Amino acid sequence: MNQTNLPTENQNTKTEIKEEISIPTNMELSPYSKKIALGTRVKEKFIEIFFAINGAVALIFIVLIFIFLFKEGIQALNDIGVLDFIYFDQVQFNDSIKRLYEWYPTSSEPRFSLVPLIVGTLLTAIPATLISTFFGVGAGVYLSEIAKPGAREFLKPIIELFAGIPTVVLGFLMLVVGASFFNDLLEPTNRLNAFIAALGLSFVIIPIIASMTEDALRSIPNDLRMASYGLGATKWQTVSKVILPAGFSGVSASIILGFGRAIGETMIVLMASGNAANITTDILLSVRTMTATIAAEMGEVSQGSDHYYALFFIGIILFTITFFLNLIAEIIINKMRKKNVF
Repeated sequence: MNQTNLPTENQNTKTEIKEEISIPTNMELSPYSKKIALGTRVKEKFIEIFFAINGAVALIFIVLIFIFLFKEGIQALNDIGVLDFIYFDQVQFNDSIKRLYEWYPTSSEPRFSLVPLIVGTLLTAIPATLISTFFGVGAGVYLSEIAKPGAREFLKPIIELFAGIPTVVLGFLMLVVGASFFNDLLEPTNRLNAFIAALGLSFVIIPIIASMTEDALRSIPNDLRMASYGLGATKWQTVSKVILPAGFSGVSASIILGFGRAIGETMIVLMASGNAANITTDILLSVRTMTATIAAEMGEVSQGSDHYYALFFIGIILFTITFFLNLIAEIIINKMRKKNVF
């Protein structure tokens, strides 16, 4: 009899519990079995809508900027022509033709070749990225794998502080101090040159690479380090053979971001590169970058002129170069990630 009555008693108990638990009409049960008040749900919905609107507005502004950039820049192809952005054929006195690769839009025979500007941009950005990679990755490895916790907490904010220095200040320092120092040391052809600009750019890129490299290496599971030490590997062998390969994608991302920053930087190259549109591979000669050209000439050009549209076309070229470099780098990173045993 007792066994027969047990299910009936359990059902009665469950019924009583259900009757005791009553959920108010203005509250609902969350997936985690917690009662959420109506006011809380309204606040969360308001915050969700607020951030969604902010994200949509930011996206709309970016799209509008790109539309305006391409609208103005494409006009240059109609007024100037594609080949004129590469070279200009100048007729000489003896009726011969001399092909010029010059940026001289204010001449009686305007020349709009972008070749010297692209060469100047790469001649400052590539050395700056190489210098910054050496010091930035080294600093990131030291902070992640070698420095003690106290030293890390002290050094990392100092390194990141350099990223907040205004670039106009760095450009002025390179113009006044750096150019004079290296002029006496190296005796270059031009006092302001690509090397001075690359050094100034490296001060901006090193904190980015160092900080992102340290974050990427510290995100690697500690089991990999312990396994390497357990096999008898030294600290350097663990860092070079285990940690860096495992964090390759993060380190590569930091270098790509630094290279993109070097290409897009304006004030340092405007003040320290010499602004001479030369086609050269000599890093000690003055060069002129695309960003410096836009900054120096946009304020003086007449709106609607060929020169005006050409400057916008330079902006399109900058965007295109950055996009494809990042795309190629992403493809390389994905291939290396597939080969990575980790």
